[in-house]
Amino acid sequence: MSSIDKLEKLRELNKIAEMGGGKDKEKLQHEKGKLTARERLGLLLDEDTFVELDKFVTHRCYDFGMDKKKYLGDGVITGFGKINGRLVFVFAHDFTVFGGSLSETFGKKICKVMDLAMKVGAPIIGLNDSGGARIQEGVMSLASYSEIFFRNTLASGVIPQISAILGPSAGGAVYSPAMTDFVFMVDPISYMFVTGPEVVKVSLGEEVTFEELGGPKIHARESGVAHFVTKSEEECFNLIRELLSYLPQNNSETPPIIITEDDPYRRDERLIDIVPKDPYQSYDMKEIIRSVLDENKFLEVHELWAPNIIIGFGRLNGMSVGIVANQPLHLAGSLDIDSSNKAARFIRFCDDFNIPIITFVDVPGYLPGKDQEYRGIIRHGSKLLYAYCEATVPKITVIVRKAYGGAYCAMGSKYSRADLNLAWPTAEIAVMGPEGAIKFIFKKDIEQAQDKETIIKKLIEDYRDRFANPYVAAERGIIDMVIDPAETRPQLIKGLEMLKGKNEARPYKKHGNIQL
Repeated sequence: MSSIDKLEKLRELNKIAEMGGGKDKEKLQHEKGKLTARERLGLLLDEDTFVELDKFVTHRCYDFGMDKKKYLGDGVITGFGKINGRLVFVFAHDFTVFGGSLSETFGKKICKVMDLAMKVGAPIIGLNDSGGARIQEGVMSLASYSEIFFRNTLASGVIPQISAILGPSAGGAVYSPAMTDFVFMVDPISYMFVTGPEVVKVSLGEEVTFEELGGPKIHARESGVAHFVTKSEEECFNLIRELLSYLPQNNSETPPIIITEDDPYRRDERLIDIVPKDPYQSYDMKEIIRSVLDENKFLEVHELWAPNIIIGFGRLNGMSVGIVANQPLHLAGSLDIDSSNKAARFIRFCDDFNIPIITFVDVPGYLPGKDQEYRGIIRHGSKLLYAYCEATVPKITVIVRKAYGGAYCAMGSKYSRADLNLAWPTAEIAVMGPEGAIKFIFKKDIEQAQDKETIIKKLIEDYRDRFANPYVAAERGIIDMVIDPAETRPQLIKGLEMLKGKNEARPYKKHGNIQL
């Protein structure tokens, strides 16, 4: 065979590999409202940067007539490229080939790019569209899943791991995305479940739709599996690109600094008016967050799950920061099981990847009640304490209004090792709210009083004046500064500049034992 013939054979094989399951399967994919794997990579990555690996790999199964059904690439496209000029590794399930099901060789291809991502220290992004394990291969497909799970564990805290669910993700296919740092879903094409509706019906006799069992709305609002939900695949890829702009390539680097024209010393005189004079009245904490961040841009994570706490990314004078904040609009900003889990995992991610943590506090306490106690609020609530105490990145806390009891300790307090604790004049820092405190302290006086309503009102006012303010804590150094709310942005930026060289040593250990 001549050199020209060999070159022609290479071109022909490339063409065959790029056809996937063929035109008919591609048409079916489009009819379902889904893009093909190659179309997805074209939208996600910078133009002409994708380099494909293992393009000609085929499966090794000979049972059930599989030796007559072979496709180059075996149903997954793997390789590397760039996003905003920065290296990333990718794999994309090809649903046109065996429904994107995972075989032994399919798994090996994914493991290879995961290993490369770890070697060079770059994010790994998985575009998932799979019916699960390839049944014809039996235990070998399950072994490949286990190899992927092991690598997810090794990569955790070393390189960012991102999963986009762009079709079904069932059975073993759901666990790898769940082990990654961020999960994106697209409404209405995405589904995630351990067992599908048919198995649920046979096993439990329950009739349930794909969407009711594992659609984007369920995982974004109820389970907390999905961090982001978008209305199209294009929107999903743009959001992944935006998310990566806040993250470093790996845990030995710091996030990129984005030059901004937003004045670092910009004041916002409106902030003092956001917090209502009535301590029982709610307000939107996101107004404060957006006000202080560069160009008022805030990328919220887990927006729909546990909305009583807010987490997400922003920038202060170009520096990437992680935001954690109570949201008075939901459950008065109190902490419960879901919000504790949500914030704790986000704090640990920021600590893994050298992203400073800014905390805005307005918390009346942990949510009371039998349901929370039975479900383990003690155990789950303590995860938030653990996460703040464990984190060694720069930590700055701003107490906006209420900071009561154990929930105050859990929200980045001085003794959970926040580096700077700031407070607005509206801050109320105490063991408990005035109403509960006076009924405990002055129980006998209240019982003996003829006009109980009047004396309770007076005692509450006295308590609030004497204790529910930032100055008692400031006298003891628990609060480092009481600041004018208008100065919040410049004070945060000055604090971050000061903390750039922070180096906090901790005792050696294999790993801690967080209260899972």
